Amino acid sequence: MLFGFLKSPELSPRLQRLKDSALFSSLTPLELKIVDDLLHERRYLADEIIFDEGEEGQALYLIMSGRVIISRLRPQGREVVAEMGPGAFFGDLALLDNSPRNAQTRALDNCELAVFFRADFMGLMETDAVIGYKISLALARHIGSRLREWMSGKPQIEAI
Repeated sequence: MLFGFLKSPELSPRLQRLKDSALFSSLTPLELKIVDDLLHERRYLADEIIFDEGEEGQALYLIMSGRVIISRLRPQGREVVAEMGPGAFFGDLALLDNSPRNAQTRALDNCELAVFFRADFMGLMETDAVIGYKISLALARHIGSRLREWMSGKPQIEAI
């Protein structure tokens, strides 16, 4: 191919998983690589608590493999809020502030999560405003969508 060098490079399976997430879908392959270098890989065993209700929120989690369950403690016992699988993310408000988590997240199966810490996100916003803008816009759209669903009375996953 004469102009093969102009073709976008193929993404690794990991970068493709990031690209498939609504949070990172607008990023170019190079931008995905920059973000991937900031993500911390964490593995959790089935039934292991990822974070507990009331803990300070410090990071957003993207599910690379496995499933998690999100629940809240109620007077009548634990209430399941959501079950999430690969490509979903949770804990998104932690990128914006350090408010306490309002739910517990536990691994349903063995999980691999990509963790995006608030400090790394804030540093990215200072060093690469375009990537920071794209992620912030995706995050705002996600939170706005949740708010619209709540306002229309639809059941929703609360921000944790």
